[in-house]
Amino acid sequence: MYKQEGNHLSKQRDFTQGNLMGALIYFSGPIILAQLLQVSYQLVDSLWIGNLIGANALGAVNIAGVVIFTVLSFVIGINNSTLTILSQQKGKGNEAGVARYINAFVVTLTCIGVLMGLVGVIFAEPILQLLGTPSAMLDDSTTYLQIHAVGILFLVGYNFISTVLRAVGDSKTPLRIVGLAVLLNIVLDPLFIAGFDWGVQGAAVATIMSQGFSMIYGGWYVIRHQLIEWQRPHLPAWTEVKLILNLGIPSGLQMAIISAGAAAIMSVVTSHGEAAVAGYSAAQRLDSVILLPAQALGATVNSMAGQNIGVGKWDRVRKIALLGVAYNTVIMLVFAGLLVLFADQAIRMFIQEIGAVQFGTHYLMVIAFFYPFLGVNFVLNGIVRASGAMYQVMILNLLSFWILRYPLSYLMSEWLGETGIAYGIGMSFVISSLLAFLYYRFGKWKNKQIFS
Repeated sequence: MYKQEGNHLSKQRDFTQGNLMGALIYFSGPIILAQLLQVSYQLVDSLWIGNLIGANALGAVNIAGVVIFTVLSFVIGINNSTLTILSQQKGKGNEAGVARYINAFVVTLTCIGVLMGLVGVIFAEPILQLLGTPSAMLDDSTTYLQIHAVGILFLVGYNFISTVLRAVGDSKTPLRIVGLAVLLNIVLDPLFIAGFDWGVQGAAVATIMSQGFSMIYGGWYVIRHQLIEWQRPHLPAWTEVKLILNLGIPSGLQMAIISAGAAAIMSVVTSHGEAAVAGYSAAQRLDSVILLPAQALGATVNSMAGQNIGVGKWDRVRKIALLGVAYNTVIMLVFAGLLVLFADQAIRMFIQEIGAVQFGTHYLMVIAFFYPFLGVNFVLNGIVRASGAMYQVMILNLLSFWILRYPLSYLMSEWLGETGIAYGIGMSFVISSLLAFLYYRFGKWKNKQIFS
């Protein structure tokens, strides 16, 4: 249901009433497209840099990208707490509470962004040396990382605006904001890299300018169309900041755990040689696209369940979980079928070496039918996170990556060779989804109260 405000038809959506299946499909669609655009962001950068500058420059950017991705993961984690807090306030109909917490998030995230920016500028080179950056790439990689550190508030800002809008039920405007950033990046990358002959520095400037313009446009659009309650920035109450940190820090750490877990699994892959690394890397690029619907459903049910938890409509929360799992299963099975049919062709879009193609194709054909189980994780963790149980979700992810996925991929690869990696990871998906269900069904997350 849309909310009428005077003569202006708000784009906010009320999930505490009306048809849930229709709302789930309608709301998740723009989120899936926005995340697809986010993925294309890195792809566009890599294509321009690799083709216009060369392999060394692409390597330098990719190494710096590891650090940037870690920062982005922490920002996304903080934003998960935004979804929980604001959606519950929205569900209660507490517009003043929404405005207060938006202000608190703006001030808190600005302070965090400035601190991370300073650390990035000052310690960029030591951090990259710690990662083992080759000396031939160190200067370019340091410059790229420092420019991104200067513009980190733009990265934080435009992601935050999008998350706030989703929390109050608007998933279309964030799509417009992200789309603008990607479009600008496509245009500015070749202009700054080759046209102005700025090289890697030009790629970094193009990215932060794109994000900065999108943040400014997003802020203007939100205020101009009164999409959310807005206050002039002021010092928030300590209770508001404390709640943000209590929910945001474990959520941010959860994303860091996921990033570190992915790096640990890569160490298993690298032990099987270059062909396995190339094939696995190509498969992971496809993974990032295939899992978008499941990730989007996690964010969707977080917003929908949060509003209903805010008013105590637990029957609708249960129905959102059921519909989310069913919707995820259907979508993931469709993708699984397509992967089995076209795995070889999909891998060959990225690589041509026979050994790498064989590994990547086999990996996808094995892992394909395990994707629905991973989707269950995203959906049920999104429901639990909506209650504010961030530490519990963090522990579930810790178990998923470090107790299950990494050890199982290692043990199965020792037993079956490189083909065992996919089986180990797939088994971890199944067990993780079972743990997520058991906690959803029997855990005490429903007793969590983030507002007195």
